[in-house]
Formats: sequence, structure tokens, C-alpha cells
Amino acid sequence: MKRLFSRFKRACPLIALGPLWVGAALGQSVSCNLDAFQGTSALRASTTGAALELTWTGAKTNRLQLQLEIATGAPVIRSLAIASADSDWTEVAQNAGIEFQVVEGYRRISNQQLAPLRELGVELTEEVIDRYKWDVFWDAPLDLRDEVAGGNPPPAGGVANQPGLPRSADEIRRSEIVYAISACRLESDGQRARVHLEEVQLGSFRGEFVLTVYAGSNLIRAEVVAATGLPSVAYKYDAGITGLGRDQQAAVHWRDTAGQHQSYDLAGPVNQDKVALTAANRLVVAGLGETSLAAFPPPHTFFWAREIEVNAGYNWYRKDSESRFSIGIRQGEQEVVEHYLANWSLYSAPPGSSQHMALYLLPSLGSAEVARTAALAFTRGDVYKALPGYQVMGSHYHTNLGRELMDSGSLDTRLRDFEALRAAGINIAGPVDRPREETQLEELHWLFEGARRHSDSEFMVLPEMENSNLLGGHWDLLFSHPVYYVDERPPGVPLVTADPDYGKLYHIGSVEDVIAMVEAENMLIYMPHPRTKGSTGYPDAVADSLQFLNNRYRGVGWRWGMGSDLSERRLSDYRVIPLLDEMNNWISGTGLDPKYLLAITETYFKAPGDDIYANGPVSYLRLDKLPVGADYSPIISALRQGEYFVSSGEVLIPNHDYVGSGADMRLQADVEWTFPLDFVEVVYGDGERIQTVSVSATDLPGFGAHHFEIPFDARGQSWVRFAAWDSAGNGAMTMPVRLRP
Repeated sequence: MKRLFSRFKRACPLIALGPLWVGAALGQSVSCNLDAFQGTSALRASTTGAALELTWTGAKTNRLQLQLEIATGAPVIRSLAIASADSDWTEVAQNAGIEFQVVEGYRRISNQQLAPLRELGVELTEEVIDRYKWDVFWDAPLDLRDEVAGGNPPPAGGVANQPGLPRSADEIRRSEIVYAISACRLESDGQRARVHLEEVQLGSFRGEFVLTVYAGSNLIRAEVVAATGLPSVAYKYDAGITGLGRDQQAAVHWRDTAGQHQSYDLAGPVNQDKVALTAANRLVVAGLGETSLAAFPPPHTFFWAREIEVNAGYNWYRKDSESRFSIGIRQGEQEVVEHYLANWSLYSAPPGSSQHMALYLLPSLGSAEVARTAALAFTRGDVYKALPGYQVMGSHYHTNLGRELMDSGSLDTRLRDFEALRAAGINIAGPVDRPREETQLEELHWLFEGARRHSDSEFMVLPEMENSNLLGGHWDLLFSHPVYYVDERPPGVPLVTADPDYGKLYHIGSVEDVIAMVEAENMLIYMPHPRTKGSTGYPDAVADSLQFLNNRYRGVGWRWGMGSDLSERRLSDYRVIPLLDEMNNWISGTGLDPKYLLAITETYFKAPGDDIYANGPVSYLRLDKLPVGADYSPIISALRQGEYFVSSGEVLIPNHDYVGSGADMRLQADVEWTFPLDFVEVVYGDGERIQTVSVSATDLPGFGAHHFEIPFDARGQSWVRFAAWDSAGNGAMTMPVRLRP
């Protein structure tokens, strides 16, 4: 209990919201301050009157030029042009704008979070509720249905009856961005230039509009960076580029979820609203004759936690007039499958936190397919890259493998879930079942046998089981081989008996029983969603327990989205990553192995065309090849020894090591990435404090690889880990290792 509230607290001062205003910059020219900008041969800036001109080298032999001006208080892209090494400038956009919309609702804590806190005897004060509500999973602030507002739990088993319901329509606010730019500042940061334009207002959010370009890449990032002063804001945003020229060659292009090319040449009537596109890869492209322009969101931070990966339509276009059109990114109003409507949680915006609402634009020379291919490269085509000597593992997929096969009537039924995972580059898939008590043994049998039938030499299904008894919160069992157990042990029943149908059978009625089973059968335990959902308050509450202080309790799950907060620099920066470091400080001096993260997803059914890549991280296990049959022990061994790193997919750490000792310790690591890298860090702790050596990587271009050597003082330190993060919030982390005294 003593560590129950040791989590990182996002405490920020309230910001007073003033009246909406536009006027300070109206009719006035705004010149840009270049004092903080230092140009290079690859990145140059100049001002002509009130216009700012940026010129930079792009991908391959491309050159780009952007002219930005403030007109009646709003930023206008007077010209965006592109050229190759031996060609003249070709205009991509002229007199274009950037638009944002926001929809805000009211953030509530869920009963699913409150239940474990009540069981722990925690007094549910306003402070406690405010601390945990930002990590809510079962919330749908835009859903006003009576059955949800009345508190009925959704069929999936979550609990959506939050305190303070029913919701009301006046909680929902819809707003367009209001630009009132009165100041422009350009700064350089390594090989990137960042334009800051103040001030903007977007609903209750007030802040700045920021435009970033990256030398060595055609990539442009446009974002609102703003904070709200309201106490319980949950929100979503849409964004896009407007004013694209429509001539006889202009068209909107995308791929549907079957991967087929689709296009619209804008010959129809002017649109009154945005036209939502259920586009593959979260990507829409404007074909503009000799040039093209792709629009897409950050691949992972754009998403809050859901229970399915069904594409909810993340792009849009709009024909604004006979001569102009727009494209962009969007989030829907609700889940697309009725079964899951109660979970559409939106982003969390704690008061005063700087939320980064970003849109990426990628201009290209050539056709829409050229732009699409270039944009897809940033997410490796939405496929996790194969690394020599590694296997790519995804975990905690609620496919209900055993139950689905039982319902089908055949062990040989092939589930499409694994086709979708395999197509994403995952070759170890961990389906986690939660069998019904009355059929637990039968479902375990179908789980184990079904896993074997879905596995081959290039793809393995690793059975997992999620439990919610005995150990505190929820916990996953990872099997090294099939093991049968039941969740009870009546008086006089031995721990192990012989079952006539399933052979060796464990009877689990206590913590000691669980530990005895996992040690005897070479199993591992991970808590899948710490500090949220049914594990709210955990593992903090069991930090001194028999189970946590056992090397078979390997750690916790890493997934973003359960408390999506766009002020985070790292994925799950406030909930999971600090916990990783805290756990290793808790056990410092105990002689235990370090605690780790396991990349998890927490989603249910999936099929080809679902957005698998955006919604789940993976673990890269150091294994030369997959094991054979139902012997999963090599996987368990790699996980137990920490021979892996976790990744969102864009950043990879194929090699790392720590050399030297004491004050002369240093990290050596090979890192590769797609989006321009932001920083790398060595994180270490001594049992009390956590320290970080952070090294900027903004001088490195996108699509790079680099060998890092970072010195740090290891004297008195207990453990150390390494991580690398890119400019879109994507990243990779190695597992902690013990440091020699």
C-alpha cells in the first residue's frame, strides 16, 4: 500500500480562459523574428516584407520551398514548391491554409477503475479520482445513449457506468480554430526549422500554431500546441490543408481497406461537409498534376485505446468550390461496431498540459502513387520490419481462440485474426483467453490445440491466459508448454492431480499455489494494463508481496492509448514508462532480476484490413528461429532474460551493450529510424532516484541509422536501460539490466 500513489502526477496550474478574440493582428503585417534560427547549407530562411521563406533539401535530390505569410491574423501558405536537382520549381500549393476543428467532452473516471481502489480500501477523494480519471479506458464522452448513460455495462465485460452520469448534450462543445497571430518566431533545432505563430484558440484550448520542416526530408509537420484551463476535458481533433488548386488533373486518391486504389476527380457538386474516407494506412493524397501532396496523422499518438482495430475513417476530403479543395485527417464520433460503443474515450487534457495536435504533409514530385509510397515508408508500409536474429512478438490479443474454436465445432477452423497479425509482420502472436469457469479445462484444451494448428515454421501462436484473482489486479500467464489448471483448491485437494481427460492438473487456490505452478512449469507472469482498468492501484499495492518479489513475475504490459495525452513525449509517458523505472527501484538491493515491459495490444477480433500497426506495439525477441510444436520455452527464456526490446515499429535498436564500469560506464547502441529522430536516452536508478542522460538527435536526418556512445556515471547505480524516440512520438526501449556494484 505504501507505493499505491507513487505514480507520476500530472499536476499543472490552471490557466484562466479569456474571451475569444481576433483583432490584435487584423490588418497588421507580422514579420518573423529569426534571431533563434541558425541556417545551414541544407536549411535556409529569409524574410521579404511580412513573408517568411524556408528553403531546404528534401529526400534524395528534392529541394523544397515554403513561403508563409500572415493575412488578417491567419497563416497563409503563399507558395509550397518542389524541385529536383536538375529541374525548376513546381508549385504544389498556392494560397493554402491549415484548418483545425476540436470536439470536447467531459472526462469521467470509470467504475472499472473505482472497483479495485475500493477493494484496496482507498478513500475516493477528489484528488484520487482526479489522479486516475486521466487513464480511463471505459469512457465515451460523446455518447449520449440512454442505455450507456443509465450505467449498463457493455457486452464485452467492461463497466461504463461512471459516476456523474447520465451525460448531457451541453457537455459537448464543437469549435473551429480561431487564428489571431500577432507574433512569429523561427528557431532552428539541429537539421529542422520550427515556426511558432502566436496566438490561436481552439475551443477551450489556447496556444500557438507550429510549423516544422526537416532537412533531408520532404516532411512538414503542422500542429496546434495549446492548453486548456478547464478541469475535465476529453477531446478529439480534425485537421487539414485547405485551398488546394483544382484543375483538370487534380484528384483525391486513397487505398480502401482491401488495398485497392480509389480516386475521386472532384467533378461532383461542392461539398457542404468533410467527406470521411475509410482509407488504408491513415493516408490520403491530393494528385496535383506534376506534383502530389499526402496528408496523414502521427502513426500511434493519434490513437486512444480501443478494443478493436477496425478502421474508423481517419481521412477526409472536401470540394470547397469549383477551383479549390481540401484534404486532411479526422477522428470519428463513435466506435464503428455497436458492441464496443461504450469505449470511445478520446484524448485526455489535464489542465495546463500542452497538447500537440499534429498533421503531417508530404509533398512529392510525380503522381499520387509516388507520394503514397513515400508516406508509407515512414511506417515501413505498416509492417514491422524483420531484423536478422530477432522474432517479432505481439501479445495480449483477446481473440478468445479456445472459445471461438469450440463455438465453430472444429479444431481446424482457421481464424482470420492471425492472418491480419501475420500480414503486419508479427511472427509470434499471443492470444489471451479468459475462459468461462464451467468450461475452463475444455477451453484451455481448444486454446492449446488451436495454437498448434495456427502455427508453422514462420509464425507461432503462443497461448496466454488472463486472470483476475489472487495476485492483485489482472495478470497474464505465458506458457512454455500446455498446462491445465483450475481456479480453485478445495480443502484436502492436492496442488496437482491427474485428470482422466487432460492429464496433469493444477488446483490454484492461493498465491503460493500460483507461484508453485509457474516455477514448476516454466511460466511467466505479466500485468497487462497496470494502473488502469481492473488493475488501477496495481502493481503498487502488491510491490512487497510474495508474487511480485518473484522472478517469474516479469513486469507489466506496455501499450499507449489508456490515458492518451498528447502532451506526452513518449508513448505511455505518464503511466507505464515511469512505472518501469519505479519497479526496478522498488526491488533494488533484493537480488531479484530486473522487471520488464512486454508490448501488448488489448484488442479483440481482427481481420485483414484492420489497422493493426497503428494500434499495437511489439517486442523484438532475440531468437534466431521459432521453436517447433508446443515447446515455447525458447520464447519464455528470451522474455525471462530480457533479451528483447519493445518498439512502436518506426525505431529499432538491433544492438546495444554497456561497457566500462563506475564513472567510466558508457552505452553503445545501434539505432535505426524512419521519422526524423528526436532524442536518445540512458535511464538508470539507484533504488531511490531515477536519472536520465538525454542526447539530442535532431541533427540527424530521417531514414537513418547511427551508432551511439553515451557515457554515464554508474557509481552507486542498480540498473540501467536505453531508449530512442523520434519526432512523431514513436520509439523503442531496451529492457533494464543490473549494474555490477
